[in-house]
Amino acid sequence: MKSKKSNKKRPEQKSLNVLFADDEINLQELLAAELPRMGHTVTVCGNGLDAVAALESHNFDCAILDLDMPKLGGIGVIEKIRELSPTTEAVVLTGKGSTESAVAALRLGAFDYLQKPCKLVDLKGLLQRVAKRRELTNKIHSLKRRLARVEGTPEMIGDNRAMQRVRALIKKVAPTESAVLILGETGTGKELAARAVHQQSDRADQPFVAINCGALPENLIESELFGHRKGAFTGADEHRQGLFEVATGGTLFLDEIGELPMGTQSTLLRVLESGEIRRVGDNDPFNVDVRIVCATHRDLTTMVADGEFRQDLMYRINTFEVRLPPLRERPEDIPALARHLLARHRPELSGRLPEMNECLDHKAIKLLTAHAWPGNIRELANVIEYAAILSDGLPISAGDLPGHLGSVATIPMNPVAAGRSLREVEMETIHATLDKCHGNKTAAAQLLDISLKTLYNKLNSETLRKAS
Repeated sequence: MKSKKSNKKRPEQKSLNVLFADDEINLQELLAAELPRMGHTVTVCGNGLDAVAALESHNFDCAILDLDMPKLGGIGVIEKIRELSPTTEAVVLTGKGSTESAVAALRLGAFDYLQKPCKLVDLKGLLQRVAKRRELTNKIHSLKRRLARVEGTPEMIGDNRAMQRVRALIKKVAPTESAVLILGETGTGKELAARAVHQQSDRADQPFVAINCGALPENLIESELFGHRKGAFTGADEHRQGLFEVATGGTLFLDEIGELPMGTQSTLLRVLESGEIRRVGDNDPFNVDVRIVCATHRDLTTMVADGEFRQDLMYRINTFEVRLPPLRERPEDIPALARHLLARHRPELSGRLPEMNECLDHKAIKLLTAHAWPGNIRELANVIEYAAILSDGLPISAGDLPGHLGSVATIPMNPVAAGRSLREVEMETIHATLDKCHGNKTAAAQLLDISLKTLYNKLNSETLRKAS
């Protein structure tokens, strides 16, 4: 009985540009013939120095190197690859008694090794894995480029004198290892400033990890920051890395650090002073290499006086202070900010930065610069996105902007009538502020000079009181 041929297509063989270096003539001839049959191009060299010369003049996806070659061995070639062509994947060929040398090559960054004599089928499978790895690497690089286009570069937009000083301070502190504390109202761009510190530092090619301390449930904060062992608490079904581990070698941005509970503040202080972390449920500490950048919209000095924040921790994180101005103090920067934000939302701009008269007409600019912006740049971003959706074309006109623009963000205060409780007056003020901020709780909390968590607590308490 004849077997039916499968209709499934075989996976397409990815072609690689391969450098092969070995002093054995038979192997040179074999690989020069077989690698093209596998779909690859190959350059054959008889020693390590010729291989280095080839690397200096050509780009290779993969280098297959004999460990023991005249003039320069495989280890030496791998060291040159790291200098001349870091994206080239190295594969080493080793004899049965040279396993230690192969391990040394792997420690230098070699992709894998094969023992001589190796089978062609094994070599073919290894090259398929190299091709798969390069495909994934290219996808990651592509995604990073796309993400950079969406997020934009960490450029601090604006020619206001205060912003010029901010940029100058970041330029000074970024190359150091000092802890940085970024202060400013909600929505002023504290994370953008933290990213600028990271990208202008020697850690720019390492992870930047951001966490909003106010958004974490109190019982999970230490697990998120430091990780946990399996079974450390109910729901800990597996080992988990904390964000300190994830950020190793890079920068950890602790946003709204003023919201950390006192117990976690003590643990964080100990970590910052010792450089050691201990996972929840684990007895053994280990070192991490992380630069800390913190931010808050709250007055930490007042919090220290009120017993809400540790004074020693404040000193530890405030080695270098950068204060961001609110948007209302730099109205001259609003048109330029609006132009950059608009470029993200209009496909016809194709990522280019348009001229100002192409973006906004005169009346729209007047409305934008007259608004008080209690939500700062975050509020401006929402307004521009709204206008970009509503408008049929460019430039944006005053009619495309939300109707509330131009109102001054002041809180109407009614005289306190006799017989009214303090709670009633407080809730009336809170609701009036929310109305003025069009329901934006973050902006309302900023105007009321309380934390967002406090605002939610007061609103929830009022809801429970009315329900009872």
